Amino acid sequence: MTTTENSGIPAFLGLDDADPVLVSTVTEGLAKVESRLREVVHSDFEFVDEAALHLVKAGGKRFRPLFTLLAAQFNQGSTDHVITAAAAVELVHLATLYHDDVMDEATMRRGDASANARWDNSVAILTGDFLFAHASMLVADLGADATRVIAETMRELVTGQLRETVGPGDADPIEHYLSVIAQKTGSLIATAARYGGMFSGASAAEVRALCRFGDLIGAAFQISDDVIDIASPADESGKTPGTDLREGVRTLPMLYALADGGDVRLHQLLAGPITDDAEVEEALGLLRRSGGLDRARQTLDSYADRAYAELAALPACAARDALELLTRYVVARTR
Repeated sequence: MTTTENSGIPAFLGLDDADPVLVSTVTEGLAKVESRLREVVHSDFEFVDEAALHLVKAGGKRFRPLFTLLAAQFNQGSTDHVITAAAAVELVHLATLYHDDVMDEATMRRGDASANARWDNSVAILTGDFLFAHASMLVADLGADATRVIAETMRELVTGQLRETVGPGDADPIEHYLSVIAQKTGSLIATAARYGGMFSGASAAEVRALCRFGDLIGAAFQISDDVIDIASPADESGKTPGTDLREGVRTLPMLYALADGGDVRLHQLLAGPITDDAEVEEALGLLRRSGGLDRARQTLDSYADRAYAELAALPACAARDALELLTRYVVARTR
């Protein structure tokens, strides 16, 4: 994971120009979150201990805890409750990854064998449940309001996964997709930001703005990833283009291209996962020439504009400047 210089903040967030004092404060907070994660994910049963720490030790972006810490900087900063809340949201995220890998039949996660591949599906599912339990225990120490919030968030995560699994049916595929990413991605990031406000002394209005910002920017990141997977060469994005095509995932640019009528051949290629490299390249070419990418970028712009509007309701400070930088970067990385 590439990070900004002398910082634990991932470079992909575009925060190189953020206030150095803010970066240092948040970096210290992330180190505390990391320690808390390793403390709480523990079992006297050695096998459970190993399985539960499998993804914790693998690292990752820690995007959600970072959001909690940034949201807290509008007020009292990284209080002990903020650190606990940040660890809880990351545990929920990690739990969903164990479950996602089972559903997707994945074999790799963060450069290592996924839990289901290393052990089996039952172990992966139960380990995810174990992490959900630890997250709930952490949040229980934060009070009834925090407990209700995480319960609502878990409901949204599960509903989003079910919505994706069942498919759009008779619903509009684009609206269906935006609902899925709002629930599967936006909801937990919204909670991360909400907790940062709640446990740093923010006003009710500030907490609502932070929550809405998290929801919007979480969905925006997913849309930007959708665009990058099609539009960006591997040497620019650092990712192999066409991953979604190979997995048979219909992302927003694809749905827009199909909604426009699209090329008959494109409809054929997007009917399922593409295993042939030449066909992946063919599909990428057709998508890049379609109007789907431009329409997806326009949707991304609308999410960013709404995110900026939420930030405008928050006090001017280094944390707001950082979140504005992040929002700008989410859009710029797709151009």
